[in-house]
Amino acid sequence: MVEPRVTEALGKPIVGPLDPYFFEVADATRELLRLVFGTRNETTLVIPGTGSSGMETAVANFVEPDSKFAVFANGYFCDRLSEMGARQGARVVRLEKPWGEVFAYEEAAEFVRREKPAVVAFVHAETSTGALQDIRAITKAAREVDALAIADTVTSLGALQVGVDEAGIDIAYSCSQKGLSAPPGLSPFTASPRAMERLKTRKTPMHHWYLDLKLLRDYYDGRKYHHTVSTPLFYALHESLRLIQEEGLQNRFDRHLRNHLALVRGLETLGLEMHVAEGHRIPNVNTPRVPGGVEDVKVRKRLLEKHGIEIAGGFGPLAGKIFRIGLMGPLANESSVSLFLDAFRDAIRN
Repeated sequence: MVEPRVTEALGKPIVGPLDPYFFEVADATRELLRLVFGTRNETTLVIPGTGSSGMETAVANFVEPDSKFAVFANGYFCDRLSEMGARQGARVVRLEKPWGEVFAYEEAAEFVRREKPAVVAFVHAETSTGALQDIRAITKAAREVDALAIADTVTSLGALQVGVDEAGIDIAYSCSQKGLSAPPGLSPFTASPRAMERLKTRKTPMHHWYLDLKLLRDYYDGRKYHHTVSTPLFYALHESLRLIQEEGLQNRFDRHLRNHLALVRGLETLGLEMHVAEGHRIPNVNTPRVPGGVEDVKVRKRLLEKHGIEIAGGFGPLAGKIFRIGLMGPLANESSVSLFLDAFRDAIRN
């Protein structure tokens, strides 16, 4: 769901990829992204594609063939990071945990000290499980061996604190449709000066033309044609970021957390247990376990057909075991929580 102002922004006049008005919008969007990411990084821009394009931009530019790439694996999108690293020809090493658990600093540090990777990667808010990773547990360990740290903030950006600079993240990417509450199709991206210096000393050629950060920087900063942008998607993303700025970041984070806690209380009243331990839950993706004797597909079907509410189920090892309930952007409010709980109560009992 997006705000009416975001929908209206899609109807603005379409201009070309080198039009001065487009770059005016792009520059304003980049500055607002710095605010939401919590960074001063000059290399803060928008990758043309979904969140996976941001992921591949991070891996393709900073993970070289035959380098060691360490992935903290506890969910579906960690596995995707691993796959992308392997396709780059990297030596992928993984520290694995059951889906829904998170990593503490001590185990992260022991892992990276042993492996001494060039780059580490983790998912901040793993949407496949509902687990929220402590960023500093990974970035602190990475700095101890001079490794770059890639953070997947696809689910978290715009709904909870990321704090790229303060947390020591070198590279982060996200998507437009989750915490930022804009239409899908764009991937906000940021890279630190340290990461860009490392990119300059890359020993092997970049095999991806479309996702080459140097070419993308030439486009956004040098106004040198690279690709034909979707200006309506930029208009919508820019408007969604303006709404976030108007609300205030902390107010927005507090609103998501407050309504997450209300939803959890309601789910527990219905007798459901949360899959992720308290203190490690994503506020905007809630994952209660499917009660015994209940078929998640039937519940989700009734929710959609009778109440017009769509939620997701688990996949991978959590298929049929959890519900995944989004509570993002304009939906993170008291009336939405109340409406959902009433509908969910009906669906789970019938």
